[in-house]
Order: sequence, then structure tokens, then C-alpha cells
Amino acid sequence: MLFITNRQPQGAVSKKFKKNFKFDLKNNAPSNSVFCCERHGEGQYKEIGSQALLSKLSDDSAQQILFYIHGFSNMPEPNIFPRALQLQALFDRKERGLVKVVPLIWPCDNDPGIVKDYWDDQKSADMSGVSFARALQFFMKWRDSVPESDPCIKRINVLAHSMGNRVFRETLSAWDHYDLASGIPLLFRNTFLVAADVVNESLEPGQKGRLICQASRNVSVYYASDDLALRSSKVSNLKNKVASRRLGHSGPEDMSKTLSNVYAIDCDDINTKYDWPKGHSYFLEDDNDNPGAVFEHIFSSIKTGRVQVDDKKYRHHILEE
Repeated sequence: MLFITNRQPQGAVSKKFKKNFKFDLKNNAPSNSVFCCERHGEGQYKEIGSQALLSKLSDDSAQQILFYIHGFSNMPEPNIFPRALQLQALFDRKERGLVKVVPLIWPCDNDPGIVKDYWDDQKSADMSGVSFARALQFFMKWRDSVPESDPCIKRINVLAHSMGNRVFRETLSAWDHYDLASGIPLLFRNTFLVAADVVNESLEPGQKGRLICQASRNVSVYYASDDLALRSSKVSNLKNKVASRRLGHSGPEDMSKTLSNVYAIDCDDINTKYDWPKGHSYFLEDDNDNPGAVFEHIFSSIKTGRVQVDDKKYRHHILEE
């Protein structure tokens, strides 16, 4: 499995690629560098560099790429890679060769205590934006260097879960601020904001999250009011004087202020079925290892390029079994 990370490796950072890349899990400070790597098994990672990673993605038989940005307090093993492999297996069961899953790994903390962990991870998520903006620049330079006679035509999608939405938002903000002269390009076919741990006005005018909408053909917001992990998030943010509801709890605050490519997907009826009792990581399978309703909805959007909603006027959909 290919992956990109701004977690610090063990040992000094050098210009030579590390044949045995090892995460420094005690260090949750985001690196200014990004490391493009390949996982060969649990704890077996090799740094290959951006050119090799992009070439491997271009040559891969999969038609589309899905970048998966994980949530807070997640470690590479046993959290992030197993979940990315679950996603890959679900896509392969539906249609082998359609999607290649590539995790983006940012440095969460593993201190005890959810509130301390949470606040440390918010800072790390914000600072990670600059690192991953560099990765986007690598991609743009690589794309421009590819001969016009042999372009890469793969579609790119993003699935951001929980605080991964904050990482994604800050990445586009840093990219727009430091590298782009005329706004964000339309780069992503589908962006899936699942249980998003950002304020629910994030996609409105004047907010950083607006760039997500500008960079994507479709933006699907999956939310559930009984998401217990986001209730803990709200407690932590109130402690730090942030009172707004979370996007993953209520969906967009006012759909009329969002762009027409934003869709609100209500997951209240099914989220705890797939993740009991927290109802937070509800985008995978059910207890019988069958693809869940949220995954099926995501798959449909990737397959067709269109988001299924019952209420097309208000761009709203209720997911049920």
C-alpha cells in the first residue's frame, strides 16, 4: 500500500530515501517535509520518494484514486493502515480495479486522556496543512511534466474522516496562500467529509472550508447528531471557547450559503449500527462484514460522478437500511 506522511521518521532526516522507514511515534510534531512511502506489511515501510509514488499511481490499473485522511488519536498501526485496507477490500469486492486507496498520515498524539489528546491533535492538524500543501505542489509539477501525448487520466477523490477534515481544510488554505496565484483548481471529483470535526459554517463564504467546494466537483457531508465522539469534541472546544456545532453533527449550518455542489447526507438512522456505541466511524461495513449504507453511497458517487439525493432542491438525503 502506498502512503504519504508528515510524521517524523526515526533518525535524522536526510536526502537519501530510507529503505526501512520507521515512524517516531513519540514525536507528534509535524515535519515540514512529506515522505512518500510504501507499506509491505505491518511495521514494514520503505520510502520511495514523490516521483516514484506518482509514477506507481499513474501506472496502477485502478481507474480512480481515493486519498484517505484519518481522524484524531489514530496511530499507523493498528488504526490507520488496517482501516485503509478495509476500505480497499470493500472497493475491490464491489469492483476490482476501480479504486486505489492511499492514506495520508498526519501526526496524532497518543497521550492518555481524550481532551488532552484532542487539543494536541488540533494543533498538529493545523500545522500539517503546510506539509501536505507541498505534496499538492509535487503533484502539480509532476502533472505538468507528463507529455501531452500520455496524460494521466485517473480521477482523484478524497475521504476525510473526523479531524482529518481539519487537515484537508488547512492543506487547501496553505496551498492557496503560498503557491497559487489565481485560486484553487478543480482537482477532485468527489470529496467525502465524514463525521467532520470542523465548525458547521466551514463551507460558507469567507470560511477556509469554502476552498474544499471550489476544488471539488462534488462535496458530500455525512453527519449524525448522535455521534458521541463529536460530543467529546464539542466539550473540548467549549473549554477552549469555541461554541459552534460541528459539521459532522448537524451538517452545514445553512445550505443556502453553500455552493450548489455541496450535499448533506443524514446518517442518524444507521451510524451506531456500524460503530456501536460511538457512531463515529460509520463509513465501512456492518457486523456481518457487508458494505454499509454510507460506503454504498460513497461507492455510487465514485462510480457515477454524481451524488444520490432524494431532495434535489435542498441537496439533502437521509440514509437508511
